[in-house]
Amino acid sequence: MRTRLWPWSRSLGSRLFLILLAGLVIAHGLSFGVLFSERYMTAREVMLGTLETDVATSIAILDRVPAAERAQWLPRVNRGNYQYILGPGSPGVPEMTPRGKDIAERITQASEGRFPVTVESIPGDGKQLQAHLTLSDGSPLTIDVHPRMVPIAQWLPYVLVIQLLLLVLCCWFAVRVSIRPLVALADAADTLNPNMQSPPLAETGPTELTRAARAFNAMRERIAQFIEERVQILAAISHDLQTPITRMKLRAELAEDSEEKRKMVQDLAEIERLVQEGLAYARATHGDGEKPSRIDLGSFIESLAYDYQDIGKAVTIQQNIGGTIVTRPHALRRILTNLIDNAIKFGGAAELRVEREHDTVIIKVLDRGSGIPEDKLEAVLQPFVRLECSRSRETGGSGLGLAIAHQLAVAIGGTLKLCNREGGGLAAIVRLG
Repeated sequence: MRTRLWPWSRSLGSRLFLILLAGLVIAHGLSFGVLFSERYMTAREVMLGTLETDVATSIAILDRVPAAERAQWLPRVNRGNYQYILGPGSPGVPEMTPRGKDIAERITQASEGRFPVTVESIPGDGKQLQAHLTLSDGSPLTIDVHPRMVPIAQWLPYVLVIQLLLLVLCCWFAVRVSIRPLVALADAADTLNPNMQSPPLAETGPTELTRAARAFNAMRERIAQFIEERVQILAAISHDLQTPITRMKLRAELAEDSEEKRKMVQDLAEIERLVQEGLAYARATHGDGEKPSRIDLGSFIESLAYDYQDIGKAVTIQQNIGGTIVTRPHALRRILTNLIDNAIKFGGAAELRVEREHDTVIIKVLDRGSGIPEDKLEAVLQPFVRLECSRSRETGGSGLGLAIAHQLAVAIGGTLKLCNREGGGLAAIVRLG
């Protein structure tokens, strides 16, 4: 059965914080509990010891003075925890608890056994005991006992609150220091891109975290080497295929004109195009090895649109912005060219819209074609994925145009997302920054 957790307790840091804080608070509470218990026991022993000594003196004084003068002596012999009452006191019930027996024994010892003592518990909210005895002249005497804890200092609660705040602060700081390398490792994994030159993860801290950072850096290097080897293999295959394809095209051209010759030349051109697009897709993961540079975005978009307009293509700019950005211009041009070509091919025209949100530049390529089913919007960004219902082979294309654009967008630090427009058509959205 899956345990439900509060949203704020799902992270490792919050769980460690709660565990450490709970443990420290419990230990802190136990320490103060033991302290107060020991304080109570000590105060009780002091009270009983004082009771035995003081009561012996007080009973002796009250027993020897005349009955008429005893009331004058009461303020002198009364104490904070017990007072003397000339009379039978309040009605109560026999006190059979160990505490009552202990008090009765102490008072009996204080009177040296000359005055029999009975202890009763007085009903009420507080813990009140009364010890009853009879003086030598037959007068009843009641000792009203109020056992209570010695009051604590007024500053002690403030000290407890300060200590609790220190515990919370220390737990938070300890957890933050502990999980900071893990957060850095998670961030590095989220932004892992072997094609971009980024600094390696710092191999510092405790032994376990240093080992994890070293393993992560080694993994990133192995992935980058694998991708580089893949590009080299595809480049070598493409280079080696160019020669036999060229020879076959020459031989086909020398053959007599016929329907078979035309089909052979067409097939060879298709093979050559597929090889070139496959190589372009492999190189797209590296952004064609291009260095980033600063460009004027408004002029860049206008130049791209004018190039299409010069050859009679319906490409318009609906919205543009000024300012400069740092990017790989050739890779960005290839991205937008692929998207515009798709818009023209399947929608008849392309509209460009450039916006800026804070530090992010958004370039939208819009068309009014048939669009793409919602469940296929992510799939068409993968290589060699084609939608037969809307993109037949008669229109051309090998399923690599959007894949190359997507890989190039990732290589230059951006993203590519497709979504259907209201009223029909497709919107290809490139985010940079």
